[in-house]
Amino acid sequence: MNPIIKLSENAANRIKEIMSSAEKDALGVRVSVKSGGCAGMSYVMEYSKELNPNDEVIQDKGVKVFIDSAAVMYLLGTEMDYKKEDFSSTFVFNNPNETERCGCGESFKVE
Repeated sequence: MNPIIKLSENAANRIKEIMSSAEKDALGVRVSVKSGGCAGMSYVMEYSKELNPNDEVIQDKGVKVFIDSAAVMYLLGTEMDYKKEDFSSTFVFNNPNETERCGCGESFKVE
């Protein structure tokens, strides 16, 4: 079975960096989806401090990513990448389920 999310090397390395400076009680990074933005939904990343029994846990390239159970259907087959550019750096979600993305890239839509 394919993982819900695959991590690029860049994303895994960045998560390792983030976790090395995280509070001691952080277990990993949690990815969820919330309503909002001009296209309707946006990705949310935060520290996971406790294991939610409904979360899906992805272990890839030495890092642990918790996926909110409500976000699984929106994220299936997504590759999570990390891009560093001259003036900004950000996690990027290459999601095959997106049918539309807003102009600023902050939100998306799934049919």
